[in-house]
Amino acid sequence: MRVKKFQRTLTSVAALAALMMVTVGHAAAPKQWTTETLTKALSDPSRPQADKDRDENRKPAQLMTYYGVKPGMTVLDVYAGAGYLTEVLSITVGPKGKVYMHNSTRNVGKYPERTENNRLPNVVVVNGDLPNPAVPLNSVDFAITAMNFHDVYNNGGPEAGQKFLKGVFDSLKPGGVFAVIDHIGNEGADNKSLHRVPKQAVLDAAKAVGLVLDGESDLLANPADDHTKQMRDADVRGKTDQFALRFKKPK
Repeated sequence: MRVKKFQRTLTSVAALAALMMVTVGHAAAPKQWTTETLTKALSDPSRPQADKDRDENRKPAQLMTYYGVKPGMTVLDVYAGAGYLTEVLSITVGPKGKVYMHNSTRNVGKYPERTENNRLPNVVVVNGDLPNPAVPLNSVDFAITAMNFHDVYNNGGPEAGQKFLKGVFDSLKPGGVFAVIDHIGNEGADNKSLHRVPKQAVLDAAKAVGLVLDGESDLLANPADDHTKQMRDADVRGKTDQFALRFKKPK
C-alpha cells in the first residue's frame, strides 16, 4: 500500500511539473522545441495580443524550429524595432538563455514597453552599430534580422550591406547561425521606393564577409506577389513574398 501511495505521489508531482511547463511560457522551456510546443508557448497570456495577431503571416514557431533556436542559447535580434521577434526569442531561449535586442542609436528609448519593469528579464537592450561592446565578440549562437537589409542596402549600396553583415559576423560564435528575412525585389527595379531587395544582393554581401549559405526556407513565400508592389500596398501588406535565408559562420 505504501508503495502504491508513493507512486501516486510521484505521478501527481510529475503532472504538476508538466502543467507548469505548459502554462508558464516565459518562465520555463523544454530542452528542445517542436513547432507544436513552441506554438503553445507563444500563446502565453502575457504576450501582447497584437503580436499574436501577426503570427499567422510571420510564422514564428516554424521559423525558430527551422533555424534551430534552442533553450539556453545566446541570440541577437538585429534592428529589432519594437521587438516582435525579441519576445519570440525570449520565450524560445527561456530563462537560461539571453537575447540582445539591438537597434540603432536613433531608436534609443523609442520602444520601452517591451522591456520596461524587467518584463523580459533575459533581454538586454543594445543600441549602436555592430560589433558593439555590449555584445562580446564571438559570443552569439544565433542572430536574425527581418525586413532590415533592404533599407541598409538601398540607402548605402553594397558596401553598406557588407558592413552591416560583417558586424553580425563578428558577434557570432564560430558555427553560429544568421537568419536574414526580407521582402523580395526584382533585379533592376526601384527597390528603394518599394522597400524590397533582390535575394542575390544578400547572397553577394554575405559571401563577401565570410558567411556561408546553409539553407533557405519557403515558409514566407507568396507566389501571388510579383514583387512590383510597395510592401505596404494593401494587396501584399503582411504577406509579401519573402526569402528566409540561413547562413553560418565557419568554424
